[in-house]
Amino acid sequence: MKLIVFKKSVIITVIAIIFAGIALGLCAGALASAASAAQSGRVIVIDAGHGGIDAGVLGVNTGVKESDINLAISKQLSGFFSEAGFKVVMTRTSNGGLYGLPTNGFKMRDMKKRKEIIENCAADMVISVHQNSCPLKSRRGGQTFYNAESETGKRLAECIQSSLNEMKECVKKSSPLSGDYYMLKCTESPSVIVECGFMTNGEDEKLLSDPNYQKNVAYAVFKGAVSFFG
Repeated sequence: MKLIVFKKSVIITVIAIIFAGIALGLCAGALASAASAAQSGRVIVIDAGHGGIDAGVLGVNTGVKESDINLAISKQLSGFFSEAGFKVVMTRTSNGGLYGLPTNGFKMRDMKKRKEIIENCAADMVISVHQNSCPLKSRRGGQTFYNAESETGKRLAECIQSSLNEMKECVKKSSPLSGDYYMLKCTESPSVIVECGFMTNGEDEKLLSDPNYQKNVAYAVFKGAVSFFG
């Protein structure tokens, strides 16, 4: 009896998220696999990049901190996964960093703490949320990165990139890229870095500072990630 109730609750939750996606004006077809994936108890780690004295990239017009936007999008992403029944672990939930005291070597201490969190929860998937920058200020759009030595990481990046490319705000479709980054190599789990846009582009900066767009881009990442399990 309890099993039947659990299955019904998962199905109802997924249907609710599908309608939420439709309300956002986004395709929700990939969410059909969320119920079965969630019921298997999958653990999703959402890593909001930077934090504390490490602000990351600053917005070209307003000076908004990348670290703050990363956290805002990560919280939205966490909500989508949680509502679908996944177990979610966030590496940081506040504006602070994970390095302890802001002394020499804080950056490496911060990254090692993130690795420790990922390992301790036996993550089934790691999504690290960041924002991009480029000397060429016309560069725009979301970009995913994966570890070249990870086939599952590449496939996850392809799924999320495809979903980002489907967004109505996408001005140019991109392909996922391999990257030599600590957060991609610190785990055997499928992991990606999602650069949601370019802080060096005024139009992207304006979008990324908008809570509604933050929700939309988080939903696109979620939809792509769920399709990976399908």
